[in-house]
Order: sequence, then structure tokens, then C-alpha cells
Amino acid sequence: MATERELALYSAKLSEQAERYPDMVSEMKKIAAGAQEQELSVEERNLLSVAYKNLVGARRASWRILQSVEQSELAKGNEKRVKLIQKYRTVVEKELDEVCGEILSLLDNHLVPSASTVEASVFYLKMKADYHRYLAEFKARLALNFSVFYYEVLNQPDQACSLAKQAFDEAISDLDTLGEDSYKDSALIMQLLRDNLTLWTSEMQDSKPE
Repeated sequence: MATERELALYSAKLSEQAERYPDMVSEMKKIAAGAQEQELSVEERNLLSVAYKNLVGARRASWRILQSVEQSELAKGNEKRVKLIQKYRTVVEKELDEVCGEILSLLDNHLVPSASTVEASVFYLKMKADYHRYLAEFKARLALNFSVFYYEVLNQPDQACSLAKQAFDEAISDLDTLGEDSYKDSALIMQLLRDNLTLWTSEMQDSKPE
């Protein structure tokens, strides 16, 4: 007779075949939660990784599309559309934040402590780095776009500079944790933040009465 874990594993595989990744995540969470009683097998680790990667990947793709559309509408000056897009984007960001937080919690509370081999430890620590990177990626891009919005649309240069500086400082602290590709992306965002800060600070000083 199949155990609950075996049934959950079969259901996860079935969900993967049907490309129903939320269901796959749900089943793999059951297995991961019991990791301290029975460590995950290589197959189970890989299925857990696939489940969350697809769940997060879909939201990252949605977020990038919305960001692109938002920039297009901003350039056209369509403020009502921009507000609508931002509201929708916030929903995606909340989902992205929740999913990343969920897998990071599983890793910290169940999976990393249960790892009995170097291979398992490395696998889980790499997953942790990936999901922290996903969070850092969208938060840095978000801060960049919001700072531009504050400066160009709302005409609040002080707030724009404050937001850009905070994002720049946080991005610096995350650089050491990033892989080569992510490092390049982050460095580009940081360069844009720094360029904006330099330009905005100069313009603010020039506009002050002598």
C-alpha cells in the first residue's frame, strides 16, 4: 500500500506532466515539510526545484512584460493607464514575494537543516541564492522605475533621489551573492541608478536660487 509521501510524489509528477505547477508545488511542499523525518531523495529535490522554478518563472515573465508596457505608457504620458498597470503589477509582485518567501522558509526550516550530504547542502544553498536573487532583481528594477516616476511624473526630486540612493546601497550589499549573469544585470541597474542620482542632484542644485 502506497504511503502518503509516495502518493504526494506521484501527484507531483502527474501535475508536472499536466503543467499544473501550483498543484505540483502543493504536493512537493508536503514532502519538503517532512524532510527532517525523512530526507529528500535526489528525485524529490529535483522535482521541488522544477515546481518552484516554473511557478516563479511565470511570475517573473509577467512582471517583465508589465514593466515594459508601463514604460511605454509612461513615455506617452498616459497616467491613467500607468496607474492601472501599476495596480496590476503590484498583484504580481505580491505573488512573487510570497512564492519566494515560501520556498526560502522551507529551505531554512526544513531542507537545509536536514541535509546530510555535501551534495544536498550545495543544492539547497544554491536554491536559496537563486530565490534571494529573484527578489533582489525585481526590487532593484522596481526602485529604479519608481524613482524615475517620482522625478519625471510626480515632480518630487527629493523623494526620487532618496529612493534611488537606498536602492543603490542595497544593490551593492547583494552583489557578492550573485552569479555572473545576474551580476551583469544588477551592475546595469546600479549604473542607471547612479547616473540618475548624479543628473538629478546636479539639476536640483542648478535650480536653487542663488
